[in-house]
Amino acid sequence: MTESISIQQARKLVLLSQRLPPAKQTGNAIAATLASIEHLGYIQIDTISAIQRAHHHTLWNRNPRYKTSHLNQLIADKQVFEYWSHAAAYLPMRDYRYSLPRKQAIANGDQNHWYERDERLMKAVLKRIATEGPLMAKDFEPTGKKTGEWRSKPAKRALECLIMQGELMVPYRFNFHKVYDLTERVLPEKIDTTLPDPEETARFLINRYLRANGLGQAAEITYLLKYTKPLVSATLQEMVLNRELLHISAGGNVYFALPDSMGLLRKSLTRSKLKILSPFDNLVIQRKRMQALFGFDYLLECYLPEAKRQYGYFSLPVLWDGKLVARMDCKTERKKSLLHIHHLALEPGLVKTDAFSLALCKELDAFLQFNDCNSIRLHRTSPANFKPVLQTVINGLTR
Repeated sequence: MTESISIQQARKLVLLSQRLPPAKQTGNAIAATLASIEHLGYIQIDTISAIQRAHHHTLWNRNPRYKTSHLNQLIADKQVFEYWSHAAAYLPMRDYRYSLPRKQAIANGDQNHWYERDERLMKAVLKRIATEGPLMAKDFEPTGKKTGEWRSKPAKRALECLIMQGELMVPYRFNFHKVYDLTERVLPEKIDTTLPDPEETARFLINRYLRANGLGQAAEITYLLKYTKPLVSATLQEMVLNRELLHISAGGNVYFALPDSMGLLRKSLTRSKLKILSPFDNLVIQRKRMQALFGFDYLLECYLPEAKRQYGYFSLPVLWDGKLVARMDCKTERKKSLLHIHHLALEPGLVKTDAFSLALCKELDAFLQFNDCNSIRLHRTSPANFKPVLQTVINGLTR
């Protein structure tokens, strides 16, 4: 049996599951950060620094008290570790054992790594780290006239292969560069390292995704996870038959959902609070899903030639009133503590522009602080006649 809900209810379910906008929080701030990571299941790492990096941005949007030092502390406390989800990510240490099937498959050659394996170099790299302790890729670079196996690019590939097959981990980063150490020296004591069987892994993926996202399809649950879709699809159907999952119809598509999640529809969604999202935020990372559920056709244009960009190099989705209503191309000029809004483009369906501009500027006040800026320069808006409206409100922001 399939239960039908409106597209508005589906959006509400997704946003409440994603904890966007965040509810009021009490207690320890760093504990709230850990709770966000454990609930979402992963936080994607990205190197683009046009504004504060994506992993910090995503966490800040769930925890207004978030500090960039939180991640370092949680890694040092062995409550979070760095590995691969659908992309490079920070993962809850409590879920460590579910990283083992991928690691074993890569080590056995059942899954390919994007780097060609150099077994001799990998063995030599591992031996050096075992003997000398934690090392960075640059520690394998040649000095003076030395040549041979310690060339930076081959050594970096060896290090990454060893990470992916589970023999090395990243205990911390230094200036955002990875430091590598033996896995047994990084893992906390008494961590569960038993290998989950395939069905257990499939159930873990399903429950983790649906808890964090409200509803989902097999292709979304297995997004960029090779070789997992057939088993996950079969497990989904089994869980429906066992009444562990519901079939939900919304917007002409059929999704799966946890029965307990439907209780979220009885809760209220804070619609007045606006959030400026990272392009790599868990909510928006799957672009086809955002098109289907929110009618938001989003493309991150930093990978396009400049002449082909419609919205800008690093446009940020803007969430307000339960919808994705705009995108804002931003860049910080750190030496001047200046946030540039190169282009703010409103979605065609946005009509309450006065209320939107007030909500945006209230959030921009916090966004400035998060990015260590104290002033804004607005360059362009679409439509163009929105610029003086927004500029007037921005002028009222004082730092």
